[in-house]
Amino acid sequence: MACRSLGQAVATVSLSVALASVTVRSSGCRSIPASRNSFPSCGFHLNSNIMSGSNGAKENSHNKARTSPYPGSKVERSEVPNEKVGWLVEWQDYNPVEYTAVSVLAGPQWADPQISESNFSPKFNEKDGHVERKSQNGLYEIENGRPRNPAGRTGLVGRGLLGRWGPNHAADPIITRWKRDDSGNKITHPVSGKCILQFVAIKRKDCGEWAIPGGMVDPGEKISATLKREFGEEALNSLQKSSAEKREIEKKLHALFSQEHLVIYKGYVDDPRNTDNAWMETEAVNYHDETGETMDSLTLEAGDDAGKVKWVDISDQLKLYASHSQFIRLVAEKRDAHWSEDPAADSRGP
Repeated sequence: MACRSLGQAVATVSLSVALASVTVRSSGCRSIPASRNSFPSCGFHLNSNIMSGSNGAKENSHNKARTSPYPGSKVERSEVPNEKVGWLVEWQDYNPVEYTAVSVLAGPQWADPQISESNFSPKFNEKDGHVERKSQNGLYEIENGRPRNPAGRTGLVGRGLLGRWGPNHAADPIITRWKRDDSGNKITHPVSGKCILQFVAIKRKDCGEWAIPGGMVDPGEKISATLKREFGEEALNSLQKSSAEKREIEKKLHALFSQEHLVIYKGYVDDPRNTDNAWMETEAVNYHDETGETMDSLTLEAGDDAGKVKWVDISDQLKLYASHSQFIRLVAEKRDAHWSEDPAADSRGP
C-alpha cells in the first residue's frame, strides 16, 4: 500500500504554533495486524486550548498548571475553578499559596534572586543581558513587580521549582523515523492506511511520566544548540561518555540535526511546575530521519534527567508529560502519518 505523500506545507501561525515547510517523498508501505498501543504512561490528554488568555479558561484547559500537590512537595494549590482561571474574571477572594522551592531560593546560577532583593532589577518583556525574558506569546503584564502568567490563575504564587520570574524557556527535540519491517519497508496502520511514525521518548526521573527529551535553554544559548545538547544528554547519555565517544556522538548528531526539520510549536506549556508568576515556554522541533540510517548508527541510552529511553509508535493512545501529546499529534499531522483509528480525529484537529 502506498503511503500518502506529504506536500509542501506552508508555515502558519495561530497564537503560539509555528509550522515550517517540508517536503517528504512517499514510498511503499506494508500493513500489519491491528493492535492497541501498549506504551506505558501516567499523564493525560491536553485540550488544544493551552492558552486560556485573559478572557477566561475554556473547559479542561490549563489543567496541569492547577494540579496538587505541587511537584516535589506537599504544597497544595488554592483551588481555581475553570470559570475563574482568566485574569479578567473578577475574584476578590482569590488567595493563592506562596511557594518557591528551597533549591531555587538557594541562589543557583540558573535562578533569579527574589523580587524583593535590592540588587535585582529584571527587565521583563525584553532581552535582559543574556537572559531572555520575552514571551513567545507576546507581552505579559506585571503586577506588584511580579510577572503575571498569561494563561491565567494557577492557585500558587512565587516560582515553585522554576528559576526565572516570568517565562522559563525550554527546547524539545522530537526525533522521528518511519516504522519498518525486517525488509526495510514502511509499515502502515491497517485502519487508517497511513504509515506509522516513531519518535524517541524518555521516561522522566522526576515524575515517572514519558516525555519528549528536552530541557532549559541556557542564557545566551541558541535554540539549535539546546536541542542537540539535550537530546545527547538524555537519549544518548553523552555526559557519561569518554572524550572519543563524545566526539563520535557529536559527529552523528550534527548529521541528524542538519536534516530537514519542522518547528512544530512555540509558546506556553501547560506544565505542573507553572505558577502565577513563573511558567514554562518551549520550542518543539521535529527532526526527521527519513531513511533511519543516522539513528540506526546511534545507540539509545538514558542519561541525565531520563530514567529510560526508547522508540515509541505515534498514535492517539499516547499520554505524555505536559503538552507533549499535542506536539506529537502535530508532528503526525504534518508528516501525514497515522494518528488515530477514528477517521474523524484528523478532521477535528488537536
